[in-house]
Amino acid sequence: MHALSPKRPGEQELALLTWLAEHPAITVGEVAEQYGAARGLARQTVLTMMERLRKKGHLTRRRVQGLFRYTADAGPEDVLKDAVGTFVSRTLGGSVSPFVAYLSEDAEVTPDELAELEALVARLQTKARRS
Repeated sequence: MHALSPKRPGEQELALLTWLAEHPAITVGEVAEQYGAARGLARQTVLTMMERLRKKGHLTRRRVQGLFRYTADAGPEDVLKDAVGTFVSRTLGGSVSPFVAYLSEDAEVTPDELAELEALVARLQTKARRS
């Protein structure tokens, strides 16, 4: 698994990075058109965010036929996992208990999601027994 850079992206950067992880080798113009326009982001804003992400170590760029093409250094699953970890650390103080309480009281959980959660609990129990 590829760990993201310790220089964590901000909230807007994270949303863009998540999108970019699913759209490799893309130009700033393409991102501005496909991602930025729907969100009211000017091309220059998109470029600034992408360059910040590159300088933080989350994107690489390569010149192809005179244009820079950007690719996320982590796949969509790793980006999402890092986003959840950041949320738990920053917002929940490192505890998943508030999230579990939300799931048990307020969230609409599908049968498939419930099966995934049950499998996760089983894996956590197995891991705890080994420790």
